[in-house]
Amino acid sequence: MINTSPAPEKDVMSDENFEALLADSFIAQDGLEGSVVKGRITAIEGDQVLIDVGLKSDGRIALKEFAQPGQETELAVGDEVEVYIDRMENAQGEVVISRERARREEAWTQLEQAFKNAERVNGVIFGRVKGGCTVDLQGAVAFLPGSQIDIRPVRDITPLIGTTQPFQILKMDKRRGNIVVSRRAVLEESRAEARKELIENLKEGQILEGVVKNITDYGAFVDLGGVDGLLHVTDISWRRINHPTEALTIGQSVRVVVTRFNRETQRISLGMKQLEADPWEGVEVKYPVGVKFAGRVTNITDYGAFVELEPGVEGLVHVSEMSWTKKNVHPGKIVSTSQEIEVMVLDVDSQKRRISLGLKQVADNPWETFLDRHPVGSAIEGEVKNITEFGLFVGLDGDIDGLVHLSDLDWSRPGEEALKDFRKGDMVKAVVLDVDVEKERISLGIKQLDKDPFTEATQDLRRGQTVTCTVTKVVENGLEISTADGAKGFIRKSEIARDRQDQRTDRYSEGDKFDALITNIDRSSRKLTLSIKALEMAEEKKAMAEFGSSDSGASLGDILGAALRERERTQADD
Repeated sequence: MINTSPAPEKDVMSDENFEALLADSFIAQDGLEGSVVKGRITAIEGDQVLIDVGLKSDGRIALKEFAQPGQETELAVGDEVEVYIDRMENAQGEVVISRERARREEAWTQLEQAFKNAERVNGVIFGRVKGGCTVDLQGAVAFLPGSQIDIRPVRDITPLIGTTQPFQILKMDKRRGNIVVSRRAVLEESRAEARKELIENLKEGQILEGVVKNITDYGAFVDLGGVDGLLHVTDISWRRINHPTEALTIGQSVRVVVTRFNRETQRISLGMKQLEADPWEGVEVKYPVGVKFAGRVTNITDYGAFVELEPGVEGLVHVSEMSWTKKNVHPGKIVSTSQEIEVMVLDVDSQKRRISLGLKQVADNPWETFLDRHPVGSAIEGEVKNITEFGLFVGLDGDIDGLVHLSDLDWSRPGEEALKDFRKGDMVKAVVLDVDVEKERISLGIKQLDKDPFTEATQDLRRGQTVTCTVTKVVENGLEISTADGAKGFIRKSEIARDRQDQRTDRYSEGDKFDALITNIDRSSRKLTLSIKALEMAEEKKAMAEFGSSDSGASLGDILGAALRERERTQADD
């Protein structure tokens, strides 16, 4: 019997389905290239991670690709991760995958959305490059220019590396893989918000915390958190500060008080010393006049030195109060900065915040000491320190000088002539004539070591006495004479004769002798004044009394003749 049933059909549909499925599988696998898929970690071998992504072979990824900047890698077999399929098969038949590119692709999508919406993104600075830094934005690498790191220049970015911070995306180009970000823009925006809030609530007397932002010669700018205030050098401390760097450094945190605030210009003046007690309160009680105190020299000027008595309280030692003897010397040659010295309070003005101090007052007054040791009239010896047109300066005890005036050099010679006898460095003896402690002057005399010859020569003379004179010099206005006792005198031209026509100096020569009447003796000025005219008039008066009267009938000639003869007889008898 012939089996007429149809032969079993070949399972053509199964083959076709298999081929179709296989084709679809290849197409599907081909479509995976360039995409991000999920895979499972099957093993961790050394620095490699094996990941099953559902293909015929596992892919390998370097362990470092899973590391977050500045963090340790924490992976375990079985963990599910997203990877990027770069190629389906390499030379070894393995699929080529990348975790870094997967993160980058994911990050780019999120970053593009943030850039479009002008939103901030978080990132980590992980390296330095020329002109700036590199930032990891959740897998995408961005460039942070140096000018965009902070509001002000940053010398050291080390504290910023490895920390998550907000950034603003300035520019993106996925085709080139470029992203430029700014940290400064975020800070400025935050700063503007903080500034607005601070300005709205700011008032004078308010105490704030700030950071020294910049230092100049006249003060420091303090960042109060979005707004800057000026801390003037005079408001840093009660004590004298020559430059703000003596008390402040950039980046230092400070506590300040708002001393002035102008809302229109938004200028803020700050103070630090105002947070401390004013050391000038009760200064008159603490530093009474006439009391000595120890202090430290803080500053030296042409006109004196400032001495700190306590922090914040300074007094001025004027150049005139620095030394008893060193005059016209710069204060810097007497004291030095930071030197500890003893001073005396001379005056206190709490209103003007001024204290006048004296340095020389803590030592003995050399003029008072000299007067105690060498009273007026005593003899001293010293070296000629200087010779001037008006006398000699002689060095004395206590580093002071005394003056021998020209008029006190010699009794008999003019001072200019006597001055030629002395040389600088000569040791001379002198007499103390006067000591003026207030004016700091000592008058000396050399001629006073000997007796005054004028006084000796005139001690027996009196006014109205007739003496014999010898002409020592004929001058235009009279005659210089000397008496038999050696006294020097002078007869004025008008006193040479009674009659005007005879009042001529050319009638006399040096060596001529005649009698004259003493009209004045001034021992203080050492002047002896005589008159021939007065003698003639006295003799005439005497003759009239002795030889004639109004009714005798004798003529004036007869009377004078008799008087002259009597005078000649008297001189002959002498």
